[in-house]
Amino acid sequence: MGSIGAAVLPALVMALLGGVAGWALTWLHRRLPRDESGLVARIDALLPQTQCAQCGFAGCRPYAEAIAAGQAAINRCPPGGEATVAALSQLLDLPARPVDVGFGVTKPPQVAYVDESRCIGCALCIPACPVDAIVGARRYTHTVIAAYCTGCELCLPPCPVDCIELRCAQPKPGGMPS
Repeated sequence: MGSIGAAVLPALVMALLGGVAGWALTWLHRRLPRDESGLVARIDALLPQTQCAQCGFAGCRPYAEAIAAGQAAINRCPPGGEATVAALSQLLDLPARPVDVGFGVTKPPQVAYVDESRCIGCALCIPACPVDAIVGARRYTHTVIAAYCTGCELCLPPCPVDCIELRCAQPKPGGMPS
């Protein structure tokens, strides 16, 4: 094969691969459900973004998708409390109901705190945090970035020495809890 053939073959292969990838993306785009009205985004914006999974979904966005699809009730979010249920009720024109205690109880905003004198640096809490609020490295003490912590409690069960506790969140300037 000449030098021209050696240069053309890779270009043809790349063009073919690009065409197949474009076709696959077009095919997927036509078959995946679309949120034409932005309903999922509006529902998600009303949720507290704790990513705690108390509602039975992996986070706030999957819960919003389930609500929009009519697959989940609007009262499964204990961190959001009655205010979130009322907002979802108004948005979706559904009757407001009390928060379902089967998914947990509504608590004041909280933040995790690591007692660094008891932390053994096992790092088991780090992957448990859905918002990456815990920093540290294996065999070193860990700490929580309070501004990022949502108080979801997911870091508590993996801690083998119970050095993590939840405390009431301190209000940020302007009156909003951290």
